[in-house]
Amino acid sequence: MDPIMTVPTDSIRIMLVEDNAEYRRVIAMAIDDQPGMQLLRHFGTTEVALRTLSAAATADQPDILLLDLRLPGMGGLEAIPLIRKAAPAVKIIVLSQSDEPRDIYRAIATGVSGYLLKSATLEEIANGIRMVAAGGASLDKHVARYILDAMRPQPAAMPPLTDREQKILELLAEGLVKKEIARRLGIGYATVDTHVSHIYAKLNVPNAPAAVSQAYERGILPSRPVR
Repeated sequence: MDPIMTVPTDSIRIMLVEDNAEYRRVIAMAIDDQPGMQLLRHFGTTEVALRTLSAAATADQPDILLLDLRLPGMGGLEAIPLIRKAAPAVKIIVLSQSDEPRDIYRAIATGVSGYLLKSATLEEIANGIRMVAAGGASLDKHVARYILDAMRPQPAAMPPLTDREQKILELLAEGLVKKEIARRLGIGYATVDTHVSHIYAKLNVPNAPAAVSQAYERGILPSRPVR
C-alpha cells in the first residue's frame, strides 16, 4: 500500500479510468452527488489518462485515481507504474469486476491504496475514496477475505499412510480392537500396536475414534458406513 499522505478530505479531486461508458456515467454522477468530491476528468483508456497526467501541472493533478483493470489497449496493472511516474502523489484505487486472487495480489504488490469491486454500492465506493484520501487504505470486504485466507497458515501435508497402515485404519473403522486386527491380519499384537501409533501420529490424533473421524474428514476413508 502507499505511504500515508493525507489530502484535504473536503475537496477530493478524482480522475476515473473506465472503458464502460454507462458505468463511467454512473460513477461520475455518484461523485458529483457527494459533498467534498470533484471529478476532474474521466477517460476510457489508460493511454489518454497518462497523456493528460503527464501534461498537467502538479497542482492540477488528481488526489485519487479510480482505475479499472480490464481496459482496451494498456491494462490497468500495466499502467500503474507509469501513472506513478507521471503523478507520484496520486493515490490509486482499483475499481474492477475482477475478484481473481492473481489480479488482487498483483495490484496490491504495486502499492495501490485500495481495491474495490464494481459490485460495491456507490456509498461503499464513496467511503473508500474518503478513507484513502484521509491516508488509509480501502479494500472490498470480499478482497479482504481473499487476502486473509492467503495469509492464514495452511496445515502441513500429512505423511501418506502405508498400505498396512491403511488396512489397519479400515479395520479400526469397522470397530475392531488391536487383538482382533492382529488375528485378522495374522501378525503380532506388538506390530499392530506400532502401526496404530504411526497412524495416530500421522493424523495428529490421540485415539482410534479420533483417527477414524479424521480419516473420513480427510477422505482417507471414502465414506461413512450406512447404518
